[in-house]
Amino acid sequence: MISNKKLRIAIASGKGGTGKTLVSTSLFYALQDQGVPVTLVDCDAEEPNDMIFFDGQLKKSVDVTLRMPVIDTDKCTYCGKCAEYCAYQSIFIVPQQKVIRVIEDLCHGCGACSVACKFDAITEKDVSLGKVNHYDITPTSNIVEARVRVGVYSSVPVISRAIKTAGLNHMVLMDSPPGTSCPFIEAVSYADFVVLITEPTPFGVSDLKQSVDTLRTMNKKCGVIINRAGLGDDKVYDYLKQEKIPLLMEIPFDREIASIYSKGKILAKEKVEIKEQLLAVLTSIIHQI
Repeated sequence: MISNKKLRIAIASGKGGTGKTLVSTSLFYALQDQGVPVTLVDCDAEEPNDMIFFDGQLKKSVDVTLRMPVIDTDKCTYCGKCAEYCAYQSIFIVPQQKVIRVIEDLCHGCGACSVACKFDAITEKDVSLGKVNHYDITPTSNIVEARVRVGVYSSVPVISRAIKTAGLNHMVLMDSPPGTSCPFIEAVSYADFVVLITEPTPFGVSDLKQSVDTLRTMNKKCGVIINRAGLGDDKVYDYLKQEKIPLLMEIPFDREIASIYSKGKILAKEKVEIKEQLLAVLTSIIHQI
């Protein structure tokens, strides 16, 4: 029985290709199949692909913008205060040559330069970072897709907007970006629980350790699903036992599973036992929370 409590669960990993989307789409389908109101947020904004597995209607698309400084060189005195206040070194200035530029790829839109300027030489403009797309899948389920514009330095604002507009469903799943950098941290920061996907290989264990260390600094509860179980060695199991991290589930290293996924099919839809295991995992997570 799935709790009626509102929950946000992030599905994450320290590296790409471990099976985050495999698990995210299957868990989303399993909940949807049970009639649970659920939203899946595709937070991998640089390469969102959850919608490959579902047929849905685009309900709305919201442009995500950043307020970027514009410097009026006629009013600028080249005092350098704006560059001094900028924590991201996004303002290039050569006072002697009266040269000043905003390096837009580094700008975070914090507004510090506008506060620093006492000569009204700085205004702001809207710059598009990407879009948040909303798809209706069923009357009680939907997918929110974060999609950053090509060339944008940071996907964090787009991911943040997608999660914040995920809707009022009492179950929100977040298919997080790979790695442990800012996009990963932004996604998991909203989660009540983090499901880490790994594989029994040296790379899998190494990146799992980084993810766990990061989550511990954030005081986030987590559990692990091992994908491609039987592929490598037992070091990942030894690590989980040593660190007292719950092993939530194993997905076997299986040719049939790989074939299902490669054809764009949902694993939980094709294999009922996987669906039942994922629902059991969710029940276990609810008890842990």
